[in-house]
Amino acid sequence: MSTLIPENLAAAQKAQLDALFGLSKQAFEGAEKLLQLNVQVLKSTIEETQTRAQQALSVQDPRELLALQANAAQPFAEKTAAFGRELYQIISQTQAGFAHAFEEQAQAQRERTEEILDNVARNAPAGSETAVAAVKSAINASNAAYDSARKAAKQALEITENNLQAVTAAAVKTTQTSPPADGSAY
Repeated sequence: MSTLIPENLAAAQKAQLDALFGLSKQAFEGAEKLLQLNVQVLKSTIEETQTRAQQALSVQDPRELLALQANAAQPFAEKTAAFGRELYQIISQTQAGFAHAFEEQAQAQRERTEEILDNVARNAPAGSETAVAAVKSAINASNAAYDSARKAAKQALEITENNLQAVTAAAVKTTQTSPPADGSAY
């Protein structure tokens, strides 16, 4: 048993270091995607603002200006909803990557713990079977609790995603009303 401890410790440290760098890479990739999305939205917003300002300056009739403003609402709402969906997707992908890495680490830790307990059980003095069984039972109970919490968190995430999609669809549908044909205010 004593010869396995330094090897196990070194393997565990290497696995932890690999996991740390993997998580750092995922976090950086998520931040990079978020930055790209924000730059894209900013560039598009500047271009659209310039176009709308030029259109507003060329308007002769106040009704045309009101119609121009009314026509801008729906594309704005749709772009806002699209931004929200893309933002949510980036966050979800990054979170899923983190969850997967944590899941792998938890599974590896469970396997190491079981290996250590099996080794302890093989080398334990006679009569300690009850204590080893109690420790194994406690570990199995904590693993079951962890699995239940993970499943509940996954369900909560799915519910949140469905609610976000419903709210986004309702917001876009609300802005899809067209202005009156005579150009008057609503």
